[in-house]
Amino acid sequence: MIITEVQITPIKPKDGLVAFASLVVENSLYLGFLGVYTRLDGTGYRITYPTKKVSENSLNIYHPINKETSKAIEEAIIIKIKEIMKEI
Repeated sequence: MIITEVQITPIKPKDGLVAFASLVVENSLYLGFLGVYTRLDGTGYRITYPTKKVSENSLNIYHPINKETSKAIEEAIIIKIKEIMKEI
């Protein structure tokens, strides 16, 4: 899997959330509204995927189904967020 574009939108930090990310996979698939949080131990960032609340249930909108995809997405986002946070 090749991630061809990553965009980061920093926000005012709230409860560990520091930015939203979007990315394009192989110039074919857009994935948006990924949350970028600082890790609880302060050693980096973690990524969350969008959900939708329906009644009392939270439904996953999308998420990776294997570790390789999850790792590729996480690495691409973390590289980009580190570049942006240096500029701020």
